[in-house]
Amino acid sequence: MLKVAKFGGSSLAGAEQFRRVKEIVEADPSRMCVVVSAAGKRNKKDSKITDLLYLTHAHINYGVSHEDIFSMIEERYYGIRDELGLKYDLEAEFARLRGELNRDISVDYLVSRGEYLTARLMSEYLGFGFVDAAECVFFSYDGQIDYDKTYAAIAEKAVKSPRFVMPGFYGALPNGRIRVMTRGGSDISGAIVANALDADIYENWTDVSGILMADPKVVENPRPIKYVTYQELRELSYMGASVLHEESILPVKEKNIPLNIRNTNRPQDPGTMIMENIDENLSRSRRLITGIAGRRSFTVLTIYKKHISTDTRIIRKTLEMLEACKVEVEHITLGVDSFNVVMPTAQIRDRIYDVISDIKRELKPDRIKMDDNIALIASVGRRMVSVPGSSAKLFGALGANNINIRMIAQGSEEISIIVGVNNCDFERTIRTLYDAFMNEEESK
Repeated sequence: MLKVAKFGGSSLAGAEQFRRVKEIVEADPSRMCVVVSAAGKRNKKDSKITDLLYLTHAHINYGVSHEDIFSMIEERYYGIRDELGLKYDLEAEFARLRGELNRDISVDYLVSRGEYLTARLMSEYLGFGFVDAAECVFFSYDGQIDYDKTYAAIAEKAVKSPRFVMPGFYGALPNGRIRVMTRGGSDISGAIVANALDADIYENWTDVSGILMADPKVVENPRPIKYVTYQELRELSYMGASVLHEESILPVKEKNIPLNIRNTNRPQDPGTMIMENIDENLSRSRRLITGIAGRRSFTVLTIYKKHISTDTRIIRKTLEMLEACKVEVEHITLGVDSFNVVMPTAQIRDRIYDVISDIKRELKPDRIKMDDNIALIASVGRRMVSVPGSSAKLFGALGANNINIRMIAQGSEEISIIVGVNNCDFERTIRTLYDAFMNEEESK
C-alpha cells in the first residue's frame, strides 16, 4: 500500500500544525510521499506566505521598501524551525535570497521559495528525504506540464529516496528557470506524484472534512459527501462548488487512483472519497442526490423560427457570433420552432443588443426574447438515472414552495438536472432541494 499525502497551507501554518502533520504521517506507514504547500494563515488576521512573497515582488518592482514584509516571512520560518528544534540553515537560505532581491528576480522563483522552505523544514521534521520539484516537475515553454518526463523523473527519485517530501506548486522550464502553477497548484503536484508512483490512494489534507452536499453559506450544516465519482465532482465543480483545482483530478483519474479529501485538524473524520466508480454496497448510501450547486446571473436568449429543428444553420451561426464576442455558452436547448442559449450575464451585458441586432439582420428570425437575472442550480447524483421519479421529486418540491422554474436542462450523462430560476430565488431553491432530498432519505 502506498499513499501520497498532500498538505495545504492551512495544515502547515505554524509549528503546532507541523506536529499534527507528523502525527498523521506516522500513524500510517503507507504515507511514504508528502507534498506540501507554503505555510498558510494561522488566523483570520494573518497572511499566507505566498501572498507575502507576491507582495515583496510588487514592492521591489515599484521601488518601495520590502524590508518589513520580507522580515515577516523570515520570522514565520524561524519560528517554526526553532519551536520544533530543527537544525536547517535558514539563515544561509535567507541571506542568499536577500542577495537576489532586485528587479531582476523572477516572480515565479521568489514565490516558489514558500513551498521550497516549507518542504525543507518538513523533510527534516519527518526524517524523510527532500526532493526539489525543480528537478522532477517539467514544463514546456508554453506553460504545459511535460507529464511523461515528469512521471519518469519522480519515479526515479522515489527509487533513491522511497520516503520523501516534495514542495508543490512549481517546477522548471527547459532552461532550468522556475515556473509556478496557478493558485492551488500544489493539488496538481500531489496528483502528479500519485500518478507517477502508481499510488493506491492520493490524500489531500486541508481544513475541511471533505466536500459538503451544499454551500454552508446557503444551507445550515449541510451533510458531508462520503463517496463521489469523478464525473459527479466535475459537474458540481462546473456549477460553482468550491472543490478542487480541476487539473488536480486528471492525473489520478487517469489511473483510477482514489482521491481522499481529509481534515488535518480532524484526522479521525473519513472525509470524502472520490473514485471513478463506486460500489453502492460499499457506500451504503440511500441518497438520491450527491450534491447541489449553482451560480447566479445568467442571460437566456431565445430565438424563434419555424421548423428550426430541421434547419440548424441558424443555431450554428448564432454560436459563431457569440464565439466571436468571446462569450461562453453554458447551455443550449432546442425545440421545434425555437432554441435558447444560456450565457453568463457579465460576458454578454455590454454587447447583448449588438448581438441581437446582428442576429436579426443576418438570420431573420421570427422573434427574439431575452431574459436576464437567471440563476442555474444543478442537482447532481449518480443514482438519479436508475431511480424512477427523480425529476418528479425535484419539480414537486419546487412547485410546493412556489418557485418558478424558468428553464430546465439535463446533463448528457443523466447524473444532473439543472433548473433556471430567478436570481432572487437562488438560495431558497437550494435550501428547498436540499431539504426535500434529505427528508426523503430520513423517511426511508
